[in-house]
Amino acid sequence: MSATERNSFDKEDLVKCGNGELFESDIRLPKDNMLMMDRILNIDSTSGEFGKGEIIAELDITPDLWFFDCHFDSDPVMPGCLGLDAMWQLVGFFLGWNGAKGKGRALGVGEVKFTGQVLPTNKKVTYRIVMKRVVLRRLVMGIADAEMLVDGKVIYTAKDLKVGLFQDTTVF
Repeated sequence: MSATERNSFDKEDLVKCGNGELFESDIRLPKDNMLMMDRILNIDSTSGEFGKGEIIAELDITPDLWFFDCHFDSDPVMPGCLGLDAMWQLVGFFLGWNGAKGKGRALGVGEVKFTGQVLPTNKKVTYRIVMKRVVLRRLVMGIADAEMLVDGKVIYTAKDLKVGLFQDTTVF
């Protein structure tokens, strides 16, 4: 079964994506510390409020995660930008899973709200990405709304996350 026929991915699969070994294209997730998820529980192209697809992914939280050591001294908290980046990562992954080709780049976000935080004492972050629009023509772009939960409580929301795929990023 090819990666585009699957609906879930474990950490090994996500690492393969970072190495360019998962899809038959150059779609890649970040590697090592910047990979902000441990698994994709479900990805499909028809569910969600807009019928364009949805992704559910998770990140296990442990006190030894790298960002807790540097953000902040005596007040460890996951940087909000990492949660936002994870949401962009997942929109790009969705495009590659849909068979699109190119190198992913975040193009913006309409609105972001932070109403909580991720601490070393938390256990799990869950990302829910709801695709609003998927453009698979000369322009390849995904637009999505998202929420990030920590231990079941919504703490970040994002509207109109935009990710594009580009064949040539030197002119970007």
